[in-house]
Amino acid sequence: MERDAAEAFGGGLAVITGAGAGIGAGLARRAATLGMTVVAADIALDRAADVAALIEAQGGVAHAMKVDVARAEEMDSFAAEVHRRFGPVRLLINNAGIETVGFAWEIPADRWDATLDINIHGVVHGVRAFLPRMIASGEECWVANLSSVGGFGQMPIQTSYIMSKHAVQAFTECLALEVGLLDRDTPIHVCSVIPGMVRTRIFEATEADRGDVAVAHRTAMREAMAANGMDLDKACERIMDQMAQGKFWVSTQPRMTQMFVERRAAFLNAQAEPALAPELEPMFAHAR
Repeated sequence: MERDAAEAFGGGLAVITGAGAGIGAGLARRAATLGMTVVAADIALDRAADVAALIEAQGGVAHAMKVDVARAEEMDSFAAEVHRRFGPVRLLINNAGIETVGFAWEIPADRWDATLDINIHGVVHGVRAFLPRMIASGEECWVANLSSVGGFGQMPIQTSYIMSKHAVQAFTECLALEVGLLDRDTPIHVCSVIPGMVRTRIFEATEADRGDVAVAHRTAMREAMAANGMDLDKACERIMDQMAQGKFWVSTQPRMTQMFVERRAAFLNAQAEPALAPELEPMFAHAR
């Protein structure tokens, strides 16, 4: 399907979770630039409101709403309110997520729960709350779930995050098959959005960090992102362009995705022992 983003997303309603910062905020701005009305949703209403205000200052249309994606009942109420106030949803981006670092056995139980609830259940709740209405609309629409190149890799000290992105990737693949079984004249596009290294604030220090290893790892990742990460606006433009073309695989850096996928396939085919990629070894000196 050869369409540019302005043709595909030149109108209609976009709902983006975790839109108060990072890739979510970038995608909200990009969707508005293309002509969509944007619902910028975040657990921090003030951050969502700042993004919505910026969009409106630039001539777009946006509304800030608060939602905790980890709570099923909140997502149900949120979806109902969005449809009551704004009508059918053309684009749903389940973006909300958090990064957690540290040895798996040192991360507190409540942080484990938060990471898996937001990163995995938040995606599931978003689909469950919105997709039935999208199906019933009979209109062409998009569901995009934020995976990661990490969804095809192994990374110590980021175990909970990597685990969550493997789960999101598997969920999205199965969801695409389920949607493909529907008897519809117009498509529902399911997209796995696979960011590589994009410059955001995801590795800023948090109160959840425990121990010197967690702090050192966040610092190392933050510095690597600053030095080698892709510009956020460029990444979001690429994401929207690929979604407009109806692609399932939506990558900010396709070559990076290809490298991770090929390594994963080789690892599984060989049933090899888990091992760090050689180029990553220096990044984990602080953990030894």
